[in-house]
Amino acid sequence: MITTRLDGLLDREGHDELWFCTPANVAWLTGAETRIDASATLGIAAAKYDGEGVTVLAGPDADRLRTEELADDASVETFAWYESSLEEAVAARASEHAAADVAIDGLARIDAAAVRQPLVDRDVETYDQLGQDVASAVEAVCRELQSGDSEHEVGSAVRIALAARDIEPVSIFVGGAERAQRFVRPTPTALALGDYVVVSVTGRRDGLHAGCTRTVAFDAPDWLEARHEAAARVEATAHAVTATGVSGAGAATAGEVFDAIQSAYDAVGSPDRWQADPQGGATGYARREWLATPGSETLLQGPMAYAWTPSLPGVRRADTVLVTADGMVDRLTDTGGWPIQRVSAVGHDETYSIPAVLSA
Repeated sequence: MITTRLDGLLDREGHDELWFCTPANVAWLTGAETRIDASATLGIAAAKYDGEGVTVLAGPDADRLRTEELADDASVETFAWYESSLEEAVAARASEHAAADVAIDGLARIDAAAVRQPLVDRDVETYDQLGQDVASAVEAVCRELQSGDSEHEVGSAVRIALAARDIEPVSIFVGGAERAQRFVRPTPTALALGDYVVVSVTGRRDGLHAGCTRTVAFDAPDWLEARHEAAARVEATAHAVTATGVSGAGAATAGEVFDAIQSAYDAVGSPDRWQADPQGGATGYARREWLATPGSETLLQGPMAYAWTPSLPGVRRADTVLVTADGMVDRLTDTGGWPIQRVSAVGHDETYSIPAVLSA
């Protein structure tokens, strides 16, 4: 499936080689994690596809990649780190009609994000376990929380729980009662949690991203349950429109999902809330393969992972779901051990199981 897409790209664009240098694309093509510096755009290796097969080009990490990250029959070439950068090493080896996913002198530029979509069977299988592991890490921490814990302590505990499951934290937001009402994406501070807490996490393993949000109440404000359910209805609406858009006679667009999200906010009494934060979109080898925005013509596809992220003051909802080609919605971040509520989508007959507020 992957090579079919790459062959099509070679034919359409007239290239004879494709070089992938970003960690997301290398992971998609080879399964290897080449990101060792979170601040760097490039990883420690590049991967070439030429219509015949894949070759990985690496410097000092070549042996580790060959031994621990790549398939046994992987073709690996090396370059001397003290003689050239990764980009220079690619440029020296690339053919006359090569293209790359980053700017390299002498090579055409390609955008591989569209080629990564929709997910292939291998990705779906990986996502099944990743989603459960991310959620189990977050839920294990959340079940032990107390109102006097600090946001920093929660964030640190989540990092440890993710690491124990071989998951790299991509984003961790922890908002106690005070800050959750002020900020949509509260990075942890030394403040105590107080009456309740919203924990929102995205983790990455094998190049793929999965995230979930959980809310724990110690002494819940009167409005918390109702507001949480309202945000969940917006999320359910996004699920419903995505599912029908993927499986319908004509593919729907991200812009249509965004329109439905706006209408759902209006229905729950917060018509302008969509302006507070991006509302989510497709996820995969990038945390967001694309964001839903007004008027977006990006087509919905399946199977594909989606993460819709509605919020209301003091509450936030987000979980990673898999939408199949026939429109089935499977919440990947479902452990079976967290309280669930059935929530109806606005303007649709469908209802969805959404994680509820846990009373501690």
